[in-house]
Amino acid sequence: MVRNAVTPAVEAAAPAEGAGPGRTRQVRRRPSHARRAPWFFVVPAALFYAFIVLWPSLQGARYAFTNWDGLSRASEFVGVDQFVRLFDDPAATGAIWHTLLIAAGVTIIQNLIGLLLALGVHTRIKSRNVLRVLLFAPAIITPVATGYLWQYLLAPDGAVNGLLELVGLGAWRQNWLGDPAIALWCIVGVVVWQFAGYSMVIFLAGLQGVPEAVLEASTIDGAGRFRRFWHIIRPELAPAITINLMLSIIGGLKLFDQVWVMTQGGPGNATDTMSTLIYKNAFQFNDFGYGVAMALVLTLFVAVLSGAQYKALGRQKGAS
Repeated sequence: MVRNAVTPAVEAAAPAEGAGPGRTRQVRRRPSHARRAPWFFVVPAALFYAFIVLWPSLQGARYAFTNWDGLSRASEFVGVDQFVRLFDDPAATGAIWHTLLIAAGVTIIQNLIGLLLALGVHTRIKSRNVLRVLLFAPAIITPVATGYLWQYLLAPDGAVNGLLELVGLGAWRQNWLGDPAIALWCIVGVVVWQFAGYSMVIFLAGLQGVPEAVLEASTIDGAGRFRRFWHIIRPELAPAITINLMLSIIGGLKLFDQVWVMTQGGPGNATDTMSTLIYKNAFQFNDFGYGVAMALVLTLFVAVLSGAQYKALGRQKGAS
């Protein structure tokens, strides 16, 4: 058993059998074909990914520097005019602001609710398995179906207003998706409703790794619930927190399905996001170059924000 536990590096550094003082060590090296073996598996997948994803993306990105309409063969090189136009366009700057609001709202609310749900169903209550299934169930519904469902529920004569009227809160009736002041937050609420259970499952997986003995010892030492969570549970949840924040930030920045189904960016431009505006300009207004320029800006937002968040959480994990 001890012999099997020796690592290959230690074996390579150990002197050969029978070697004594003054004798040359015989270092065992891995065969060259063994060192090359991983590349045999990586290169085909990398080439396939480059051919299917990277090359078409780079080919499409060049249209951001043209005025191509998406239909004709003729196009004119316009340099960075499309990007200048983007930041001078009130509809585009509004869509950027809406996208950041949705991403921030979904990230904070979804992960907070997901964490609370995970802590709740991690207890020893008898119905915990049923609750886990019910809370996760909305995540398996397609976003388009979710959008149509909530479009019906939030209609002026829909179930939400009907329920408010039934319980005596008729004064709270709203035109939920027709009021520019609240339509965007209704979309945030729908996204949180659908994916809070998804975040819960990831947090729950992290909670499974918290040592019970350490929690019991902290309870005996007199630590309260908040101190146990902050000093014991939270550091163990660092990987789950990182994953959930990354997924929710990226998902919020590129959100399209629910917005398009529920409001199509309306009323007016009150709920337009970068994704909906890209679709409108590229496929409805036949301004393909402008739409690709927006897509490149959105890609940059996703890369910068997710990368900064990942580094910040990595530093926090190292400090803890």
